[in-house]
Amino acid sequence: MRSRLFWKILFLFWLTLMIIIEGVWMVFALYGGSHKPLDVKVAERFARQQMATAQAVLRREGIDSLRAVMAAWPAEERGWLTVSPAGQTQDASPAKPGVRHALAPLVATVTAPDGAAYRLSYDPSGLRDQYRPPGPFNIPIHLVILGIIGGLIFSAVLAWYLTKPIRRLRDGFAELAQGRLGVRLKAHMSRRRDELADLAGDFDSMAERLQQLIASRERMLHVVSHELRSPLARIHLAVGLARQDPLRVESTLKRIELESKRLDKMVGEVLTLARAESGSQQLDDYFDLASLAMTVAKDAQFEAQSSGVKVETDLGETPGREHPTVKGNAELLRRALENVVRNAMRHSAPGQTVRIEVSPQWSDKHFLIKVSDDGPGMEPKALDTFFEPFVQGHSSVDGQGFGLGLAIAQKAAQAHGGTIKAQNRPDRGLMVTIRLPFGPAGAT
Repeated sequence: MRSRLFWKILFLFWLTLMIIIEGVWMVFALYGGSHKPLDVKVAERFARQQMATAQAVLRREGIDSLRAVMAAWPAEERGWLTVSPAGQTQDASPAKPGVRHALAPLVATVTAPDGAAYRLSYDPSGLRDQYRPPGPFNIPIHLVILGIIGGLIFSAVLAWYLTKPIRRLRDGFAELAQGRLGVRLKAHMSRRRDELADLAGDFDSMAERLQQLIASRERMLHVVSHELRSPLARIHLAVGLARQDPLRVESTLKRIELESKRLDKMVGEVLTLARAESGSQQLDDYFDLASLAMTVAKDAQFEAQSSGVKVETDLGETPGREHPTVKGNAELLRRALENVVRNAMRHSAPGQTVRIEVSPQWSDKHFLIKVSDDGPGMEPKALDTFFEPFVQGHSSVDGQGFGLGLAIAQKAAQAHGGTIKAQNRPDRGLMVTIRLPFGPAGAT
């Protein structure tokens, strides 16, 4: 920025302040009504005194005495008083056009002691010029100096006040661009309560979110590398055992196949999560959410036969009223709902029930999908990181999960303009609530 904004603000505010001062003075001088300027009042009073003195001298002592008195006046003042015989007519000095409070000449006819009549004319305009304050547009010079110095001080303080947080914001963006994600600006705004302070708060929120995202990426890379290392190590071990004992080739191949499936599953979940986060999924299909939930429920009921967990559904069907559609990616949303349901099944004991409820909220045009179980629930602190990838508490009880399913569910809900949250039920178990907006075709 190099203080360019500072000098622009300084110059523009100072120039504006000077124009306002000059303009107010000129408007007051030109359109001040009955309030005459000081120089006009002084000129009028002095002119009346000079005129009264000339009339008294001419009336009592004659023209010669008047000329003697005028000879004692300064040369410039003698030209303001004109004495001529009463029979001669002279044009009065016209008032200057466009000048407010212009002084008209004072005219009087006086008879001298010898009976001769004389016409006296006094022009006070020159006298007014002597008392007119110096300065541009007749503004007093001290007012001009006050405007220059005071305007510069005021403009400099204002420019500094406005540009200081902007420079701090610029420095913050520079630090952020260099990778220092811990920079925060709100604390440097002192007690400001304006838009610049709000901008600093938004910057802090952005920097904090970036720091969280990068930390999450680094944590994900670390955990992925760790998770990949374990099955790869087991594959290498199986290969080594097969080489040592050719009779164990069949069991070794089964172990390699199992570990390969685990690797494929984890890589697939990581790719799904990455696509959901990047927004590269196609979200322009229209589908029936109730049918999708029923498909997930049937698959869950089939899988639950071996574990003894019951799966119940309530699709919220209203007689005579069709469900609105949802716009998005049916496969992505199916996987998200399937991950939530499977998580509930993994944490349910035989004989317990997993419930899937779908209810359209017609008032605000949203779907509510609730998946609840009768399991042990979660610790309150663990709920804050419930949808984070590779969190240990998300893995299944049998150790086959990677903690990516719920993260995929969260990203899928967000990609469809919805939300997802988890909370412990009042009595027992956990409830996951997904909120999705109606699609345009069904928003009736």
